[in-house]
Amino acid sequence: MNHWIVAPIVLPAILAPFIIMVLRYHLDLQRIFSVAGVMALLGIALTITAQATTGEIQVYELGDWPAPFGIVLVLDRMSAMMVLLTALLALPIVLYAIGSGWDDRGKHFHALFHFQLMGVCGAFLTGDAFNLFVFFEVLLIASYGLMTHGGGAVRLKAGVQYVTYNLLGSTLFLFALGTIYSVTGTLNMADLAVRVAEIPPEDTALLRVGAVLLLLVFCIKAAVLPLHFWLPASYANAPLPVAALFAIMTKVGAYSILRVYTLAFGPDVAVTEGLVGAWLQPAALVTLAVGAIGILGSQHIARMAAFCAITSMGTLLIAISLFNEVAIAAALYYIFHSTLATALLFLVADMVMERRGGVIAPTAPMAQSGLISALFFVGAIAMAGMPPLSGFVGKLLVLDASRGAPDASAIWAVILIGSFVTIVGLARAGSLIFWKCHDAQVCPPTEPDEEVADTALFAPEPHPGLAFTSVFGVVLGLVLLTLFAGPALEYTSKTAEQLFTPDIYISAVLGREE
Repeated sequence: MNHWIVAPIVLPAILAPFIIMVLRYHLDLQRIFSVAGVMALLGIALTITAQATTGEIQVYELGDWPAPFGIVLVLDRMSAMMVLLTALLALPIVLYAIGSGWDDRGKHFHALFHFQLMGVCGAFLTGDAFNLFVFFEVLLIASYGLMTHGGGAVRLKAGVQYVTYNLLGSTLFLFALGTIYSVTGTLNMADLAVRVAEIPPEDTALLRVGAVLLLLVFCIKAAVLPLHFWLPASYANAPLPVAALFAIMTKVGAYSILRVYTLAFGPDVAVTEGLVGAWLQPAALVTLAVGAIGILGSQHIARMAAFCAITSMGTLLIAISLFNEVAIAAALYYIFHSTLATALLFLVADMVMERRGGVIAPTAPMAQSGLISALFFVGAIAMAGMPPLSGFVGKLLVLDASRGAPDASAIWAVILIGSFVTIVGLARAGSLIFWKCHDAQVCPPTEPDEEVADTALFAPEPHPGLAFTSVFGVVLGLVLLTLFAGPALEYTSKTAEQLFTPDIYISAVLGREE
């Protein structure tokens, strides 16, 4: 077996408790091991992505127990791509947390950070629906600790709200899994696909209930309206480097929809035919519209960045809801772009809040205003989908994929109008924050925010050069994604083709049993 497959889970699973038990009183050593661990994860992700480009689906059987009896991890193009995205996102964020001093404002930041990476990578690699639930819970535990990092009553309140709502989602997840297992007798995704296809149509009512419940759970994780209301307050009140890492968490919900509803409940399965498009597309359109309005009406830069995350998820889920190879290829390209663009806006928002507070209103000039405003400008045009960055390419691909859809006019209208409103909202915020007032004697002085729980507001960054370098690293990622859009789209097209050929996945996972 290829042991590289399990390495993205094992590495952070070993490193996180090592940091807690051995390095808990040595912050410098924690930082060294944490950065080294993320760089090692990036190297592993590049290796397994190179292996996945061959098109071969590889299976790792824990304990050498074959599927469907044992736990399996599965490496294909999509899982490798998502692990690589996680590693690429984690490196600049951990460097920014060190450069800005956020990792020193509470306990166990680096250990929780690696537990979070373990949960995300496990969710992308698992081949079993129940273990997908397990890794979701690992995400929940680690993300709660990271959300409340640094303390503060507002942050604690937002964290409790976040955990409570996600625990309800986890309970619903268990109900869905129990319902599906009672009908099929399995939760291995490949075996589930085989058994669902064998069930007579007249006996599928309970199975359809389970499929709908599962889609509802994934929509909660993906922050689809009206299940999105936990996200703005939770992300805005979390430490913003943590919110930047959380940009990948909503993608876990989108990934799960793609994985489960192209494999176990695929488009050719009569019991769930049309389920994703009929339910998901209207919700995705409304999610995009509400997110754009939220950007326009936000009075705080952190909430505005949170609504940007909702808007990008709306665009992504519109592409997924079309549910054909061309649209899924566009969605996979847009996943990369939207994750990096959202993380960039959260990091820039943190820089602004550290220097002048987060209220979108004219105040006295702040330090490094020109450099930060340039970074904000890049993040704004990337998020709005303006040329020349990858957001323009991604939205163009989504619009092109929707041309033959029954509701193509509605999709085009919502995406284009939503992009225009996003441009106006981000331009308004940038003008008020960076350009409206240049005279320190006329502008009102900066005051600490009461809305967002920053216990160390206006604290000087211990390593500002490292913080800026990490943010420019995210910008570089967007530039490279634009320059290499052709190879990236070729990879995502082959990934979509692989997703819509589930027999290859099923044969790879169940081959030994057969």
